[in-house]
Amino acid sequence: MADQILSQEEIDALLSAMDSGEIDVVEEKQEVAVQVRSYDLTAQNIMQRGQFDALEEVYDKFVNLFQGSLSSLFQRTITVKAVSRETVKFGEFIKAFSNPTGFIIFGMEPLIGSALLAFEPNLVFSLIDCMFGGEGKPMEKIREFTMIERRMLQRIAMAVLKDLETAWEAAYRVRLALRKIETKPEFVYLVNPSDQLVIVVFGISTEGFSGNIHLCLPYLMLEPIKDQLSSSYLREKDRASSFGDEIRKLLGRTEVNIVAELGKTVYSVEDILNFEVDDILRLNTGPQNNVVINIERVPKYLGMPGVVKGSKAVQITEVIDQDRGKG
Repeated sequence: MADQILSQEEIDALLSAMDSGEIDVVEEKQEVAVQVRSYDLTAQNIMQRGQFDALEEVYDKFVNLFQGSLSSLFQRTITVKAVSRETVKFGEFIKAFSNPTGFIIFGMEPLIGSALLAFEPNLVFSLIDCMFGGEGKPMEKIREFTMIERRMLQRIAMAVLKDLETAWEAAYRVRLALRKIETKPEFVYLVNPSDQLVIVVFGISTEGFSGNIHLCLPYLMLEPIKDQLSSSYLREKDRASSFGDEIRKLLGRTEVNIVAELGKTVYSVEDILNFEVDDILRLNTGPQNNVVINIERVPKYLGMPGVVKGSKAVQITEVIDQDRGKG
């Protein structure tokens, strides 16, 4: 440490060089500043290309199912389509909604956490009006939902969750369950405000009204199964399925050797060399014993020998347990 301390003469020389301009202190500081940049270690990187490609199939299937359910429920033609897909922070997302909004909080077992459906208020009032025989005319002034309207919203939500659960079978089997209905954004909590959500907006439209439903899936909920939702997993799954069918077809046409073993016996080489015509070889089985049927030299079945239409045959009587005797 002592040899790293500047002497008085070295300090004077350094100050003199700074005064004369031989050492540019400002330039050195600027060079260091350019090389520094901030990095957020807690940021969630969910923008990887193809990470959630399997969800596209879920969305497409849900659109078809929900469109049929709504048209059947309201006895009119209703169009459903996926409008947009994006990822945003939960804090930014929830601030975009006013009071009241139809928030449906639900679970997706076995995934951990909660997901969210957000019904725009105009859409809620229009759908409820249709349920009571109206035309779904939008309200001039938005007001708080009544208890009856909340019950109707719950009924609509259950139809959405049923179709969404069926649609998820295309990617990953989950069980959806309604947990809570809220109308005020400040009472809705899924994850921390800085955590990311996967947002899909579905547009609902008919001749008399239109509106949107926002499906919100927290990244933290999807993270444990993200590999199964990726495009690479889908390709491998399709390839395995394709090869599986081809292998089954190929095996169905494959010929194998089947040998019915009537019996066994053991002789020495000397005995075999002394065999003569008309010698009788004694086997370890008799005519009432089962014979072993080998498939490519592997014992698979037991059977009884006999004759069928003048040809020698063996009737299978038992499947050999391959695990018998192990352990």
